[in-house]
Amino acid sequence: MVTVDRVTGVRVSSVTLPLPVPISDAKVLTGRQRPMTEVAMLFAEITTEAGLEGVGFSYSKRAGGPGQFAHARELAPVLVGEDPNDIAKLWDKLVWAGASVGRSGLSVQAIAAFDIALWDLKAKRARLPLAKLLGAHRESVRCYNTSGGFLHAPVEEVLERAAESVANGIGGIKIKVGHPDPAVDLARVAAVREKIGDDVTLMVDANQQWDRPAARRMCRALERFGLGWIEEPLDAYDFEGHAALTAAFDTPIATGEMLAGAGEHAELIRAGGADIVQPDAPRVGGITQFLKVMALADARHLQLAPHFAMEIHVHLAAAYPREPWVEHFEWLDPLFDEHLEISGGRMHLSGRPGLGVTISERARAWTVAEFRV
Repeated sequence: MVTVDRVTGVRVSSVTLPLPVPISDAKVLTGRQRPMTEVAMLFAEITTEAGLEGVGFSYSKRAGGPGQFAHARELAPVLVGEDPNDIAKLWDKLVWAGASVGRSGLSVQAIAAFDIALWDLKAKRARLPLAKLLGAHRESVRCYNTSGGFLHAPVEEVLERAAESVANGIGGIKIKVGHPDPAVDLARVAAVREKIGDDVTLMVDANQQWDRPAARRMCRALERFGLGWIEEPLDAYDFEGHAALTAAFDTPIATGEMLAGAGEHAELIRAGGADIVQPDAPRVGGITQFLKVMALADARHLQLAPHFAMEIHVHLAAAYPREPWVEHFEWLDPLFDEHLEISGGRMHLSGRPGLGVTISERARAWTVAEFRV
């Protein structure tokens, strides 16, 4: 076998990204989680004999960041001396190196940072944006904003943020639901629909906080708003319950962001539990595993709307055969020197090679732990 290049160094960094205000969704209102004040980022930087460098990242909200970093630190030496082009082989090598703690969840989320860095490096070697390396179907992707629609914000603020997003070129608005009082949810949805009009796509996200009877009642009540989708109406692993909702209602059901591997997505898709699949590359183990989810979803003629991490997902969504959506959050903007262009309701690919982002000095200043090999 011909070796094209070799990994000479790996740098793993844990970065704590502060959020401007504490964030609350339905999981906070039900007492299951505390408000979110920061995001723990895991960065991997891989350098090679040929002088190339790949950058990848994973993340954790509320808990798990130190665990991801600790596992990544253990695994980093496995990459040294390997050909970085053999990405699938390296994913298997990394996952088996830590197999005693499992092949999903935190372990693969740590591997995701390495896997994404390897894909970034491979696209840079080819001097192509990642989407072009994978085979793009489009130069831009429909995008919707989520960060302005959380439940901690009064409805007046949600309306102002929605109007601002649409004015700035965003194509859809998603707001959080799952309030203990269903009337509050319906009033907020009605207010946003009236504010943005019928021509702008509106989605809602219950963050898994309804049981089956409540989900049926709310899906029925929400039908009149012509929503783009209802997201996570049930527990993420209630595939049968989600399948029943997809069969019963016209409004599409979206879920998948909390699933921690391609195998879990395969079960969801096999059960018919989603009209719109929402994989998250850092959560499923990186781009290598995300591509498997894409293939499964495409085979069942499903729509795709990746969760969070738009800097990665704009490339993957651009390579999906069916017109997808990408979620817009401005939260990660301070971490990178470059930012994505948004206009006409769409997020545009840049011509920069790889992911097209470099870690900012501000992110370096937020580093709380680092390991090099």
